[in-house]
Amino acid sequence: MNSFSPALLVPVAVVFVAGLGFGLQAPLNATLGRLIGSGLGAATVSFGVGFAALLVLTLVIGDPASILRAGGVSPLYWIGGFLGAVVVWAMLWSVPVTGVLTAISALLLGQLTAALLLDAVGAFGAPVHAITPQRVLAMVMVAGGLILSRF
Repeated sequence: MNSFSPALLVPVAVVFVAGLGFGLQAPLNATLGRLIGSGLGAATVSFGVGFAALLVLTLVIGDPASILRAGGVSPLYWIGGFLGAVVVWAMLWSVPVTGVLTAISALLLGQLTAALLLDAVGAFGAPVHAITPQRVLAMVMVAGGLILSRF
């Protein structure tokens, strides 16, 4: 079993803050979709803004040549961009129907399910983390939160 380490505090805090932003992203995108009359258009605008921001960061503080090196890897690894687009579209489509809490709870449960399985096999070179009762309980608790979000 993994134990808690103070070294985990910074990355967990960074991801927590990113999660706060993600919580804002879904309703902002949903509102954009309503205002422009197209969820798909809103997802495109959202991805365009994100692309522009990342391009500027890569050019200013990153490694611009890394973008060209992406052509030398298997297109399998480019699927992440497609999956990101699906997430953005699914969230902006579902938030007006389910509400932000339920949509994000469902997304989180899906992410945790994938993460549990990917960790178990050490997918894509990640370290292997066994499926343990504690990890399954964490997923069950999120599933319970998803169910409770609709009561």
